[in-house]
Amino acid sequence: MLFRAAAVFDGHRHVGAGDVRVRDGRVVELGRGLDAEGAEVVEAAFVSPGFTDAHVHPVQGGLERLRCDLSELSTREEYLTAVSSYAAAHDGPWILGGGWSMPAFPGGTPTAADLDTVVADRPVLLPNRDHHGAWVNTRALELAGIDEHTPDPPDGRIERDADGRPTGTLHEGATALVSRLAPQATAEDYRAALLEGQRYLHSLGVTAWQDAIVGDYAGIDDAGATYLAAARSGELLSHVVGALWWDRTRGVEQVADLVARREELSHGRFHPTTVKVMQDGVAENGTAAMLAPYLDRCGHATTNAGHSFVDAALLREALPALDAAGFQVHVHAIGDRGVREALDAFTGTDPATRAERRHHLAHLQVVHPDDVPRFAELSVAANCQALWACWDEQMVDLTWDVLGEERAGWQYPFGDLHRSGARLVMGSDWPVSTPDPLAAIHTAVTRTAYGEPGRAGEEVFLADQAVPLEVAFAAYTSGSAWVDHRDRLDGAGVLAPGAAADLVVLDRDPFAGPVEEIGAARVVSTWIDGRVVWS
Repeated sequence: MLFRAAAVFDGHRHVGAGDVRVRDGRVVELGRGLDAEGAEVVEAAFVSPGFTDAHVHPVQGGLERLRCDLSELSTREEYLTAVSSYAAAHDGPWILGGGWSMPAFPGGTPTAADLDTVVADRPVLLPNRDHHGAWVNTRALELAGIDEHTPDPPDGRIERDADGRPTGTLHEGATALVSRLAPQATAEDYRAALLEGQRYLHSLGVTAWQDAIVGDYAGIDDAGATYLAAARSGELLSHVVGALWWDRTRGVEQVADLVARREELSHGRFHPTTVKVMQDGVAENGTAAMLAPYLDRCGHATTNAGHSFVDAALLREALPALDAAGFQVHVHAIGDRGVREALDAFTGTDPATRAERRHHLAHLQVVHPDDVPRFAELSVAANCQALWACWDEQMVDLTWDVLGEERAGWQYPFGDLHRSGARLVMGSDWPVSTPDPLAAIHTAVTRTAYGEPGRAGEEVFLADQAVPLEVAFAAYTSGSAWVDHRDRLDGAGVLAPGAAADLVVLDRDPFAGPVEEIGAARVVSTWIDGRVVWS
């Protein structure tokens, strides 16, 4: 193959026009005016290494696309119409799916009464986009025995009315009270979900990813066996790093079990070499771990400072044990206390192995300024979900006021992290939000959502935390490939002689037009090992 490109991004820099020659699945030559004799020529407006998503849930996302999928909708009325239509077309014992957005409902909490108007005879269980909560109907509450006498679980909360009666929204661990009763997906269901998730990611130029939860969580079964079967059958076309789930009900004794799982599941293109620790929740429902309490809607301090799902002392014991066992550690940390607890725990790891493992913290919504330089000091990468760093409805309606002006100004500090020397990698967290890398890159550079209005009079969100376009593209290509150790495996993530020919072709050069149009770029074709997987 000879890709004759009007513009090339090599994984680090925009190098202008050039040709990329591929043979036997590898990049063999870059330059201008390369001889095309004997080659199949692909004329391209823009060629880049394929995108690597450093934090994504393709099996969950694929399963939701095959069920009652609400992810492309945005209002209460649209959700109820979709649930009604799905229920009419499917006669199963439960209505399952998800993908609703919290800002569509007052306080971010939908009600069972609403769902009852469209489905009253069968239980309905619909996780929201971030999978830190779920919307259920009255039938589901009845089956689970949830009423005004049901206590909140230690790691979650049941939304209630003034009289203590459950209203239909379950937060965090409370979702398990219902999800444990739902019919389990079959092995074929999960196979179909993985293949649909893979197809969708390929359509967006994503050639590899890190699955951020391989384990039982939020009503989704462990996808390890699904990945292993797909790797053995050859249906898994992308290289995937699996982040094995850290069971927060157990202690360090589970490290030996995780080592055994790593051995059992490793095969071909599936590499379960990471462990995922969920340190806290999310800010919108008050479960992200904060150094100071949340504010109420009137600006007064509450008594709630969120949840550390893993005790800080245990975390300081667990992360060094995982590092010593050869695992990379991938930590969900959204609140400033959650971030600090994770960084404090990484100080106990051996500096030599810490740099080798390429540990990373994901999300990083609120980072105390004192902790920003610690990422570079500790060789811990910043795993950014850049799409969230904008004035969207969730930020305006549910987040800014409960954080308070000063703390809200510490959100998604990608610019400061980059300037301090931290290594940036990027991911989507799909199905929490779209897995489109170009949408995320657009927001990383502009701090706006492409095609979406901002808050009145303020279209740019914390503009000093924007990063240059080359930095954002590098984070989603060479950066995320680096965190998955692809540079050592096959060189993917860059366009250089000897690198795996995992490429994406776009319909335009995002560097050539105004930054306001970065998000307009679209994928023309996606290639893995020099073979087209989507066009």
